[in-house]
Parts: sequence; structure tokens; C-alpha cells
Amino acid sequence: MRKKKVVVLVSGGLDSSTCLAWALAAGHECIALSFDYGQRHGAELQAARRVVAAFGISEHRIMHLGLDQIGGSALTDPDLVVPEVPVEGIPVTYVPARNTIFLSLALALAEAKAASEIYIGVNAVDYSGYPDCRPAFIQAFQGVADLGTRAGVQGGGVIIQAPLIAMSKAEIIAQGDRLGVDFSLTVSCYQADEAGRACGRCDACRLRREGFAAAACVDPTRYQSSG
Repeated sequence: MRKKKVVVLVSGGLDSSTCLAWALAAGHECIALSFDYGQRHGAELQAARRVVAAFGISEHRIMHLGLDQIGGSALTDPDLVVPEVPVEGIPVTYVPARNTIFLSLALALAEAKAASEIYIGVNAVDYSGYPDCRPAFIQAFQGVADLGTRAGVQGGGVIIQAPLIAMSKAEIIAQGDRLGVDFSLTVSCYQADEAGRACGRCDACRLRREGFAAAACVDPTRYQSSG
């Protein structure tokens, strides 16, 4: 039987890496898609390359965007400070419309490559309050895919898959561990250094550390303070 072709968004973090492993375990032919969008550091893209290579993916697209020209986020504007304590509401690390943009480009690639599904590792349980990680957003974007593409109006539209959306960080880590994800290759920190070492203080580091502890899995994260 011919494998189903899918596009998988791969950021280099543990969620997207687990999502990639999930799609591979389902027997799909995966096209990995990452973005150099003007983010604060390049370590996550290096991590994405490592993860994709470790899984033997033959096609890895890296698209170049200029979201730093828009600003409005501590992940794209170095003048904004990454918070190191939990905050109420939507934090300054939210990148305006990022997942809308990423999914739009993934949808275009899926149409061009005749891929039937897009996998995205968004999570609405242990996350930072981002509006574009919620089920309602994924459902709304599915409507965009159905109504705004040739494939959609002809009855063979692209399906948006978000298999991790209702899982806790601990559940994601446990699932990734079962699927063979090497978490030492991943980078989650909002302000990692160029060697990929985590700050240990930002929200992403806190969620990652708590997730490994709750999953009773060894945390392979390298921290700047440990050299």
C-alpha cells in the first residue's frame, strides 16, 4: 500500500519532534517543514535539522520569513525581555499570528506536493496561553483549508492533524519516549544560547522541566549554568 504523504511542522522542540514521530509511526511519508522566521536564536533550527536527520526524513524544507520585521514578540524583538516568571493572560513571547502564517504556508506546500494531511504539535493543556494553540483555532483553520484551496473545494482537502492538543506535557514526553524521540536533540528554551543550552528560567524551560519530572523520564536538557 502506498504511504500517505503528509507535511509535519518541525520547530526543534519536544512537542513538534513527538508529533513527527507520531506521523512516522502511523506509516506516513513525511515532509518536514521548519521556519527561519527571525526568531531570537538559531538553536531551535539546528535542533530541527538534528531531529529530522535522526528520523531519516529525506525532505526537509526550511522557509525564510521576516516576522522580526513585524515585531510585537520577545521571540522576534531583542529589545523585549523574555519573562522568567509565569504571567497572566497572553505573554509577550506570543508571536502575532505565527501559527496562522505557518499553517498557511504548510497548506500551500501540502497542495503543491499532493499531501493529504498537515501535522502540527500545538498543545492546549501545558502551554503558555497562546490563542493559536487552542482546538477552536485548529477547527477554524480547517475551515480555511476546506474553503480556500482547490483541493478543498474539489472534495479532497487537506486535513489538519493536532494529535497532541489535549495532552499534558508529561503525556507528550512519555509518548515521545515510546516513539523513540531523542529529546537530547531538541531545544525548547526561548532564550537558548547558540550551543542550544537552555536558560532554565523562562516559561518554556519551566514547562519542559516539570513535564520530564511528571513523566518520570530523565531530562537531557543542557543548561547554560552547567557549562
